[in-house]
Amino acid sequence: MEFSQEVRKATDPIYKKISKVMPEIEWLVHAPYIHKINKLKKEKNAVILAHNYQTPEIYHGVADFSADSLALAVEASKTSAKIIVMAGVHFMAETAKLMNPNKKVLLPDMKAGCSLSSSITGKDVRLLKKKYPGVPVVSYVNTSADVKAETDVCCTSANAVKIVKSLGTKKVIFLPDDYLAKYVASQTDVEIISWKGICIVHDQFNENEIINIRKNNPGIKIIAHPECPPEVIKASDFAGSTSGMINYVKNNQPKKVMMVTECSMSDNIQVENPNVEFIKPCNLCPHMKKITLPKILECLENETGEIVMDKETINKARLSVEKMVAIGR
Repeated sequence: MEFSQEVRKATDPIYKKISKVMPEIEWLVHAPYIHKINKLKKEKNAVILAHNYQTPEIYHGVADFSADSLALAVEASKTSAKIIVMAGVHFMAETAKLMNPNKKVLLPDMKAGCSLSSSITGKDVRLLKKKYPGVPVVSYVNTSADVKAETDVCCTSANAVKIVKSLGTKKVIFLPDDYLAKYVASQTDVEIISWKGICIVHDQFNENEIINIRKNNPGIKIIAHPECPPEVIKASDFAGSTSGMINYVKNNQPKKVMMVTECSMSDNIQVENPNVEFIKPCNLCPHMKKITLPKILECLENETGEIVMDKETINKARLSVEKMVAIGR
């Protein structure tokens, strides 16, 4: 695609914003796609929702709303657009469909999955409920609609502790992230029955890496996502959800920071915090990186990658998401 004067004029304000995290030679490739996608969105009454782990050209270039999983679920429920394009992974697109059963929800790459979501099925949950009768089930939003349909209430890392406490029970089945379950257990007096799922991105971090980063960067603030192993969280200065990490940087403005999470998030947040130096771990989510501008354009042009679910699953699964949204952060 050609980088024309029309493209330059339309996209220059975006590039000025992200120029510190993207070389101009790379921008010349992205800008024509950004221009065409943004024009097509208006023509089709479409909205693009992007997760924080998307690359800057998507996050800042074409997304109408960029956020963590909880905020994306809320935004999906409020949009008046005819078409929703999810620049994220499959469970996020499913969640958008649950909140908008009468809208067309598209995913640019149907193979964009999640190690947590694929670690458990609805059948697994049904078996757990038989084993622990009467124990409420809390499922991370990083699960399939099939799992959500067997769930009492969903959660995200932003409100997992609040939701578990809100149930007022001594015991909770918490699925599927084992590390997040351990984090919730450390923050409550509730007995947590967990599943052995992990995020392949956050599981790569280790305590020695944190110690070495701190040794080589005196005064650095290290903030970790609760999907990380417990020893990584313990070695960090702060642990919080995607939105919690963003707010920590925004409110504290540390001179130097390491966000122990997916690499692209550091690029995106650096754009919004130019006075903070980011030491960037390069653990990329292979699923998130399946979403690209060319795929978004093709998806929007041809309306491919539509999320289709039966009404029974939608109606059952939506209840657990609606409870999560109602409880909030």
